Amino acid sequence: MSRTVMIVDDSLFMRKILRGILVEKGYNVVAEAASGIEAMRNLHASHPDIILLDIILPDSNGLDLLASIIGICPDSKVIVCSSIGQAPVIQKSLDLGAKAFIQKPFTPEKVAEVMESLED
Repeated sequence: MSRTVMIVDDSLFMRKILRGILVEKGYNVVAEAASGIEAMRNLHASHPDIILLDIILPDSNGLDLLASIIGICPDSKVIVCSSIGQAPVIQKSLDLGAKAFIQKPFTPEKVAEVMESLED
């Protein structure tokens, strides 16, 4: 069962919300990142099972970062979590290797449902 998670979002508020939901559901948040550079550094240090990834980051495009993460860690389960929910963006995320897309704003139930779907 995949249980370690890294949250990549430039919003501290969003990271806290996601952390709360995940911890309540029994996940171990091993890293948080507010930028693409920080995400890559944490990826190498913590090797999380699942990565929640925002698209809009201060130093990088989340879709480019997604491609890099999948290239380095092809077994990573990446969930894109973004307010940019147009169909082409969602499709590109999935084409690049994301396992799911969570549209912001989201409910705790939606996050839990997507996380649980990765454990099948």
